Amino acid sequence: MEIFHISAECYPMAKVGGLADVVGALPKYQMNAGHEVRVVVPCYDTKFKNENNFECVHWGTVKLGSLDFPFSVLKETTNKLGYELYLIEIKELFDRPNIYGYEDDIERFFSFQIATLDWIAARKNVPDIINCHDHHTGLIPFLVKYGYKYQSLITVKTVITIHNGLYQGWFGFDQLHYLPEFDLIHVGFLEWNNSLNSLAVGVKCAHAVTTVSPSYLDEINVSANGLESLFNSVRDKSKGILNGIDFEVWNPAKDQMIAENYSIETLETGKQKNKEKLCEQFDLDPTKPLFSFIGRLFEEKGGDLLPQASALALSENFENINILILGSGNAQIEEQLLQLRNDYNGNYNVFIGYNEELAHLIYAGSDYILMPSRVEPCGLNQMYALRYGTVPIVRRTGGLRDTVIDFGDNGNGICHDQASVGDICYSINRAVKLYDDKLNFNTIRKKGMAIDHSWERVCQEYIEIYNLIIEKNEV
Repeated sequence: MEIFHISAECYPMAKVGGLADVVGALPKYQMNAGHEVRVVVPCYDTKFKNENNFECVHWGTVKLGSLDFPFSVLKETTNKLGYELYLIEIKELFDRPNIYGYEDDIERFFSFQIATLDWIAARKNVPDIINCHDHHTGLIPFLVKYGYKYQSLITVKTVITIHNGLYQGWFGFDQLHYLPEFDLIHVGFLEWNNSLNSLAVGVKCAHAVTTVSPSYLDEINVSANGLESLFNSVRDKSKGILNGIDFEVWNPAKDQMIAENYSIETLETGKQKNKEKLCEQFDLDPTKPLFSFIGRLFEEKGGDLLPQASALALSENFENINILILGSGNAQIEEQLLQLRNDYNGNYNVFIGYNEELAHLIYAGSDYILMPSRVEPCGLNQMYALRYGTVPIVRRTGGLRDTVIDFGDNGNGICHDQASVGDICYSINRAVKLYDDKLNFNTIRKKGMAIDHSWERVCQEYIEIYNLIIEKNEV
């Protein structure tokens, strides 16, 4: 079948979080399974865009009410990602360094969706599936069904995959005229709680809804930033599919970004070499257990807990632990984390920002990864950690609940129930004791490395959903 993935992010073209990793990997495995897969993202001013070759395959003009925006569809010429990658170039709106955070984000992502559909409708072939990702593409299922100029796409089946339901793409009635013409009898699909909501539109109109873990599907039925009743009403067309990770990219035996390659058989020596490299870089002691955090420094990820939790854990275990943090986000949290270096030099360090190569080395060289998330629809960091023999310390929520079982229950990690400083420190104390029990510690690490979180399994679950909605043949 012919499948289009439409997304605001796709690694390595543009990445903020896990959305990019999923959209960068799933299509490759669907191609390997024999399907024809294309990925469409906005043309941001990124390193990948500037260092690769693209050809223009289509052009036109997006109309947002009285505003006109010329656009081009650029195709990456070598298929180096394992599938066809297309960029929607609208220079006035997307020729910028950042993906999100602009005052005209509504106009930016409206234009992206309209230009994408204009191009797909102009092609000779009609795709079987359009898989939309998060609210940035939530209008597409509605426009495919009800947009006058997209009648040629009426047979296309749409799926919306929810990576994070907290972000919903609200917009005002004064922006409704941005949309291509449709019969106003259908305007109710656009409304939610006396406003207009892109994610709600996609959930209402798509033929199927997926979330990125089974537990997250359960959670959004009770806590979804105002959309709980909607998710309950579409439960019969919804399924939670746990994300996979790209074993070609995340493979300690072949990873070119780490200091020493290793496998389950060479786990201890391999991880120690990476730990020594990491500790040398950040002035830490490689003989002590290393606790690391990788991610965005926001409340959603428990980032606000890290300064106090780190200080308390270090004061309680100053001779016994190291802590390393890689991330960026809230400026106040960043400053608090930077200040801790003055008090715990030699046992603590922080890198503000994001560095993909450093992230790989941290997974390879750390003993534990901290994930005290308040919200974690799936989470990929814990899967990367397990793949690299690093024990995840997680709060039981979303995909963390689905992938990490406490070692006290014969599992592969350390779990706690509350997003609190106390729970984090208690888990760190448990981890210190586990670290000293080398036989048990290494058994748990090897158990994590042996788990199959590959995309092959996940890919088949998506294909089953696609086939199901195609067989139903519902408009």
